[in-house]
Amino acid sequence: MRHDRSAWLPARARQAALSLALAGALWPGAACRRAVTFDRGDIDRHQMLAGAPPGFLLGVATSAHQIEGGNRNDWTEWEKGTYPDGAPHVKGGATTARAADSWNLWPQDVAAAATLGANVYRLGIEWSRLEPAEGQWDAAAARRYREMLQALRAVRPHPIEPMLNLWHFTLPPWVVARGGWEWDGAPAAFAAFATRAAAAFGDLVDWWCTLNEPNVYVTKGYMAGQWPPGLRDPARAARALGNLLRAHARAAAALRAGDRADADGDGRATRIGLAHNVIVFDPASGGPLDRLVARYSDRFYNRDIPDSIAAGRIKLSLPTVVSVDEPEPELAGSLDWLGLNYYTRRVVSSRLFGDRGPTGAPYEVIEDPARPHNDLGWEIYPEGLYRMLVRFREYPWPLIVTESGVADRAGTARPGFIRAHVYALDRARAEGVNVIGYMHWSLVDNFEWSHGYEGRFGLFTVDFAGDPTLARRPTPAVATFQELARNLGLLPSR
Repeated sequence: MRHDRSAWLPARARQAALSLALAGALWPGAACRRAVTFDRGDIDRHQMLAGAPPGFLLGVATSAHQIEGGNRNDWTEWEKGTYPDGAPHVKGGATTARAADSWNLWPQDVAAAATLGANVYRLGIEWSRLEPAEGQWDAAAARRYREMLQALRAVRPHPIEPMLNLWHFTLPPWVVARGGWEWDGAPAAFAAFATRAAAAFGDLVDWWCTLNEPNVYVTKGYMAGQWPPGLRDPARAARALGNLLRAHARAAAALRAGDRADADGDGRATRIGLAHNVIVFDPASGGPLDRLVARYSDRFYNRDIPDSIAAGRIKLSLPTVVSVDEPEPELAGSLDWLGLNYYTRRVVSSRLFGDRGPTGAPYEVIEDPARPHNDLGWEIYPEGLYRMLVRFREYPWPLIVTESGVADRAGTARPGFIRAHVYALDRARAEGVNVIGYMHWSLVDNFEWSHGYEGRFGLFTVDFAGDPTLARRPTPAVATFQELARNLGLLPSR
C-alpha cells in the first residue's frame, strides 16, 4: 500500500545531514557490525540455562488487547478504518472483536502456562476496560483480573508469578479525545490509573511493567502512519514519547506508594520495569551515509529511552529533525529492572536523499536471502540478542528478556529459534551480563496488530477461522520450553 511520503528529514536539512554523514565516517564508535556468528552445533550441544541464578524468571508474555476480545479503545476504532487508497488498516480487515477470547477463556491460558513449567507470566490489564471513563472504575473487570492473578499464584507445585503490564499500545477513548499521549494531562492520568491498579492488585503482584515498547508505538503511530493515530510527524512523535517517559516515571512512583504488600514473601513489594524493544541496525556498507543512518537509528530507537531514564533527563534526538533535552528528575531511580524485547535486525542502506518508500524511513532494509526469515519477513538473527545484552550491561539495572519469539505458522522453526536465542542469552550471562529472566512471546496465538492473524507467535496455536471453541493446541516448541523448565527444576526430570 502507498501513503503520503512526507520524509523524516525535510529538504532544507539534507545538506546538513550530508555534512554530518561525512563527519560520521570518521567518528569513533560509528555504527558497524560486530563479527559474531553462532555455530549450529554449539547451539544444539548447549544445555540451556545451565548455571542460571536462583529465582531466574522463565515465562511467557501476552498483551490484553491482543488476546482478550471485547475491548473498546483506539485500536478497535483503527481496526475499522482504511487508508486513502482503500486498503484496510489491518490485514484482511481482521478485528479483535473476539481475538483469542482470553477474557472468557483465561483458565485455559493459566493451564497452558502451568503445562509449560513457567514461573512467571507477563500479562496485560486493559486501561480502557478498567477505566472506561475518566475516574470511573469498573469493579467487575477488576474482579475478573484478580481471578486470573489468584489462579496464577495457585498453580502447584510452583506458583506462577504474575508480571502485570499497565500499557501495551492501546488508549481509552476519553484519553484519545484529549489528545492521546500528546495531551499534557496524559502522564497524570496514567499515574492515577497506576494508583488504582496498585490498590486493586498489589496484594497479588510484585512485578510491574509500566509500558511496553514506547519506541515502537511512536515510530509506528507517529512516524510511519501505520498505527493510530496514523501520523507522519517526527516532532509530534517526540512530544508523545516524552509524555510516555513522564508517564512511566509518575506511574513508578504511584506503584511504589500504593503497593505495600509483598505478595511472594521475598521482602520487596514492588519491582518496577519497562519493556523496551531493541533492533540491531547494521550498515549495508562501510560508506558514510549507511553508517550515519545505522548510527542514528540505533541511537534514537535503542538508546534514547534508557539513556533518558538513567540520566533523569528526557533527551531525544534525530539530527536536523527533532531534538528534546528537558529535565525529568522522577525518571532517575524509576527502574528496578529493564526489559528487552528482541526479534530481529535491520541491515540498512541510506535513503537520506532518495525515495523513502511507504514508511518514510531514511533507509532501505537490505535483505539477505541466505538468512532465515520468519513468516512476516523479519530476519532471524539470534546473534543480535547476544549483542544487545552485552551492550546494555552498561546500564545499572538487571536485564530481563521480556519478549523473544518468531512468527511461525507451521511451528517447525520455533524449537530451534528458542534454542538459539537462549544460547545467545547464556553467552551473555557467561560474560557477566546480569540477565535475570527470559519470556517467550507468546503464550498463545494472538492478534498481531496491523498483521491481523497472519503472524502466529504462540507456543499454543489457535485456529481462529475454523475452531469456534478457540482451543489452545500445543506446538512442537512446548517440549523445548519444558526442557528449559526442567533445567531450572521447575518440572520433574524425565
